[in-house]
Amino acid sequence: MTQYLPFSMSSPASTPPTYVIGHKNPDADAICSAIAYAAFKTQRGEPGYVAARCGNTNARIDTILQRFNQPLPLYLSDVSPRVRDLMITDVVHTHDGATCAEALEIMDRHSVSVLPVVNDDRRVLGTVSLAQMGGFFVPHINDPRRMRLVRTSLSRIVRSLKAEFLHAVEETRLEELNVRIGAMDIRTFWKISERENLPPAQSIVIVGDRPEVQMRSIEIGIRALIISGGLPVDPAVLELARTHRVSVISSPHDTATTAWVVRTASTLDRVIDRDIPSVNADVRIADVRKRFGPASQHALLVTDEADILQGILTKSDLLKPVETRLVLVDHNEMTQAVNGADEVNIAEIIDHHRLGALNTQQPILFINEPVGSTCTIVADLFRREGMSPTPELAGIMMSGLISDTLHLNSPTTTPKDGAVLTWLAGIAGIDSRRLADEIFSSGSVILANPADKVVRSDFKIYDEEGVRYSVSQVEELGFGNFWQHAKAITQALQDLRNEEQLAFVCLLVTDINTQNSLLLAKGDPGFISRISYPHIEQDEIFDLPGIVSRKKQLIPYLGTLLREMAADGAMPGNSTAPFPRSKRKGASV
Repeated sequence: MTQYLPFSMSSPASTPPTYVIGHKNPDADAICSAIAYAAFKTQRGEPGYVAARCGNTNARIDTILQRFNQPLPLYLSDVSPRVRDLMITDVVHTHDGATCAEALEIMDRHSVSVLPVVNDDRRVLGTVSLAQMGGFFVPHINDPRRMRLVRTSLSRIVRSLKAEFLHAVEETRLEELNVRIGAMDIRTFWKISERENLPPAQSIVIVGDRPEVQMRSIEIGIRALIISGGLPVDPAVLELARTHRVSVISSPHDTATTAWVVRTASTLDRVIDRDIPSVNADVRIADVRKRFGPASQHALLVTDEADILQGILTKSDLLKPVETRLVLVDHNEMTQAVNGADEVNIAEIIDHHRLGALNTQQPILFINEPVGSTCTIVADLFRREGMSPTPELAGIMMSGLISDTLHLNSPTTTPKDGAVLTWLAGIAGIDSRRLADEIFSSGSVILANPADKVVRSDFKIYDEEGVRYSVSQVEELGFGNFWQHAKAITQALQDLRNEEQLAFVCLLVTDINTQNSLLLAKGDPGFISRISYPHIEQDEIFDLPGIVSRKKQLIPYLGTLLREMAADGAMPGNSTAPFPRSKRKGASV
């Protein structure tokens, strides 16, 4: 199951962590250097660094972590910025029972143009906007009855006017009412209403200090009488209202203002836009950008599967800087990095491999040394800073160093690796030979995993001369386990090539005891025909005596073959393209 960052950057009270993370399908050096560098930063007084991984562990890694009492680094399969990272969580909203006046007041107070409308469970019912409000309140000369109609309750009218009841009858009942102004002579006052067939019981009359209009309105049985200007009301008028069950309201505003505010006391039913543009919080920001065009909506509501309001994302939110920070260890190529790494801030890189194609938005700390292990670099940082790691942490760095250099027997090994290993062994109080025996005998990758997992063990994708290919590597005590499962592994390697759309794929099986390797290759026939090492039993399995390093021996050799093919105009295609078959040419390591 895909797992995302466990941190929401919309939380203002916390500082985003910086994830120290190795490459996909991590080996022991990637895991151990991530743990060690996060600890180095913490010991140096820089909090917030978290060791992470973007792939599963194996028996060797599990043995190392258990041996030195270290927890498994946090698993992150994707660090792409998500909606939840940029959305506003403290959403200004209103409820379905609110009036237009209350909605307008909220929009004005918080300077927002779109207001979500929710029920008591925060389930989104729709939105209201200033544009919708304007369309509702604009005069409709050709439809005067529409201009007078409000759907509300008397209590909402009082609330909107900040008025008071002098007499109330069923004031909470929600109903449709017609608003009339009592500004005419008593002889013509109700004639227009009669011509328009407006029932008195569904009418509100707004009037100033006109006792005769007040009395007449009550006598014909209107729903409510609103006295404007905060003017006093004759007790006889109130007594008549009680007799006829007519509500009387005292408004502090003049007649014109009162009439306008009464219209705003309408409930939001008729102005709610129920075509709700929404998005889930886990959607990638890169995908959301496509929904924000020049003529698109200004904001998207963020809801869960039950339409419960989680937040709101506006066009301006997309301009916020992404706060996720990564420190890449044991790699520097985007094809090997955690998904989404190119969309966040890469703060530092600590590596010992060749330089790949990688761009950053700002200068970063980039330590790249030609040593046998990233753990060598991290341990040397402790030394240079005059800091001493704990014995457990020293053991972790020893393990990564031993694993990546085959206990200083790999061609990538440098004198610095040996010196650092001796320094760490003194702190950890461990004999490096015994630790190496424990690590390398911790279990067979081939026996412990199905074939599809084996071919993805320490799996890395490369891009050279415009050709994408991959090389995986497993280390075994002898080749017996490989030969027992060679057929299934060969098929799994072909499946891997098809899944990843690669020109060719390789699996390097290294015998730790003899320091020799077997190479299993699947893919472009023209490319495979150029491999100059001896075949063993099958055309796609080659004997590579003395070859143990993918980085220093195999990758440079494969690069030479690709450059030869480029010079001959016979470059391999991807897994769905036809493969040009070239005449075999020899090459040397």
